Amino acid sequence: MENLANIIALANKAKNRAISPLFNDPSRVEKMSVTCADIFLDYSKQNIIESELTALVDWANHAGLSEKITQMFNGVKINRTENRAVLHTILRASEQDKKTTLGREIASEVIATEQKMAGIVDDVYQGKRLSLSGQKFTDVLAIGIGGSYYGIKVGLSALKPYQNPELDVHVLANVDGGAVQEKLNQLNAETTLVVVISKTFTTQETLLNAQTVKAWMLASQVTEDIIAQQWLAVSTNIDAATQFGIAKDNILPMWDWVGGRFSLWSAVGLPLALAIGNDNFSAIKRGANTMDQHFLNAPLSDNMPVLLALLGIWNRNGLGYSSLAILPYDHSLRSLPGYLQQTDMESNGKSVSIQGEKLEWKTAPVVFGQEGTNGQHAFMQLMHQSEDIIPCDFIVAMQSQTDLAKHHNVLVANCFAQSEALMQGKTLEQATKDLVSQGVTREEAATLAPHKVMKGNTPSNTLLINKLTPKTLGALLALYEHKIFVQGALWQLNSFDQWGVELGKTLSHQVLVAMAGEAPAGLSDSTLSLINHYKKENQ
Repeated sequence: MENLANIIALANKAKNRAISPLFNDPSRVEKMSVTCADIFLDYSKQNIIESELTALVDWANHAGLSEKITQMFNGVKINRTENRAVLHTILRASEQDKKTTLGREIASEVIATEQKMAGIVDDVYQGKRLSLSGQKFTDVLAIGIGGSYYGIKVGLSALKPYQNPELDVHVLANVDGGAVQEKLNQLNAETTLVVVISKTFTTQETLLNAQTVKAWMLASQVTEDIIAQQWLAVSTNIDAATQFGIAKDNILPMWDWVGGRFSLWSAVGLPLALAIGNDNFSAIKRGANTMDQHFLNAPLSDNMPVLLALLGIWNRNGLGYSSLAILPYDHSLRSLPGYLQQTDMESNGKSVSIQGEKLEWKTAPVVFGQEGTNGQHAFMQLMHQSEDIIPCDFIVAMQSQTDLAKHHNVLVANCFAQSEALMQGKTLEQATKDLVSQGVTREEAATLAPHKVMKGNTPSNTLLINKLTPKTLGALLALYEHKIFVQGALWQLNSFDQWGVELGKTLSHQVLVAMAGEAPAGLSDSTLSLINHYKKENQ
């Protein structure tokens, strides 16, 4: 891709440039910030200047990015390896937009599903939908994995203040028996509503967990009617779900044009809707739709998701930084790094173009992170003093969700200070001077100062949220969804398949066959040895 080569050549000239002196331009912050949907993005601490950013925008224009964005929103089958459209955005659009994009028949099905979801939530809240024993539900257990788990999880932790205090919602993804037992120990079978989320109803981990939870629930009853009464499913495989025992009327559809990691906006979001209520779930969609409209209509040079994507490409391909730290300074957003690990790396962690050709450039960064201020006392030491430069996204809310104002002031101060420290660093001369000013002799300072040197020059974005609400959470999630799409489009790959995940599932089946004593096929001596060790310990 000739234009990307030009961008990389341009970035090579910037690699040894310091970021701090760029602020000699008094208008830098104003020029390198943008606001949308109550989110303010300051990207002035990136190692980039206006002419370089203009070159990135020109490259995106030359690559037909605006047309690709329009194609996604209009339902063109951009997921070519699976011959599918990518239309999760339509699930948070108006009814008229649904009818225009999907056609009346499919739009009617989508709208009917939304109404059915809302009806389930209302019926649970009002006590019209009861357990088999006639009691109101006290708990909901959502069983899924991957995209059927992470979105719900981040929503539950982010919107705790908005949750119904009379209904606890739990999520179960890990196939580890310890995780299953831990959840079951918190639940009463007679008052638990279960939601199984699996598009195909064949996902190994989800089905095993569902079967175990089913056995646990049946142990409390003499009839299987409890499954028909207290279980719901979100799936396309109606036959498999009904054979499992779930009533047909309790099965909500999924569509092949909604990928798992972008499915929170569909019936997959039912457990979150049960937690926070219909009005708040609708607010999440409204916030996301506000970001959608900005993404679809704003000029690329003033488009928040596009800017985040281009800066990420600048860092990944131009400056050669292989990682991205997501640092939410908000306890409620502690699940966001894990959500973005899946959304980003499963989408763009590929090395083959959409045409099936080997890519000549790096793609998705390694995404990791943790809530502030905990990360400061863990991996951020490496970020300050190792040789690796790790770009960061700092995220913080201006208004706290608690009344502990002093705590929030300290939290926000740490967020701002860390981005500044990572950019400024500390030279040997500065470290020596500081030690001497503290009364350390020059000889001692010469010995100790090298240990206090910090490289600085780490680029970062800071995202300020007015207040973490359902609406701003929706906008934030949509922002990152679109950023990931833009990067995949410009890297010329398909962000919406995940064949690497499928390989692991296939090999897992082969290992299980070998563990059962049947002749293994295609497994290495190392894996066969591990299987034998396991079998000996469990004879």
